[in-house]
Amino acid sequence: MIVDDQMPFRMAARSVVGVTPGFEVVGDAKSGEEAVEQVAALHPDLILMDINMDGISGIEATRRIIAEHPETKVILLSTYDAEDLPADARTCGALGYVHKEQFGPDVLIDIWSGEQKDCFNS
Repeated sequence: MIVDDQMPFRMAARSVVGVTPGFEVVGDAKSGEEAVEQVAALHPDLILMDINMDGISGIEATRRIIAEHPETKVILLSTYDAEDLPADARTCGALGYVHKEQFGPDVLIDIWSGEQKDCFNS
């Protein structure tokens, strides 16, 4: 599932997921609130979550989703440098963080498989 308030990035992320073996997009949302609502119906294994959105942030949406659906994994995405991430990004329950410019099939596979060990410092 892809969550981002910018349609161009949702489309780009959909393309990345589409060419990544073993992954498919089951839905998308343009806000944290939408994401929290849709998880129960869509049952995504993985959510690609933007951090900065109107309404609840991606960090708060991640916290709520993980509390209700602990089997769902979340990767945070944004344009922050890793050292500039909000402090609660590391404690919200996400698998890790990827700068949007570095997001691609290899990064997605590495984080999902656990090969990228310190993915908050990408």
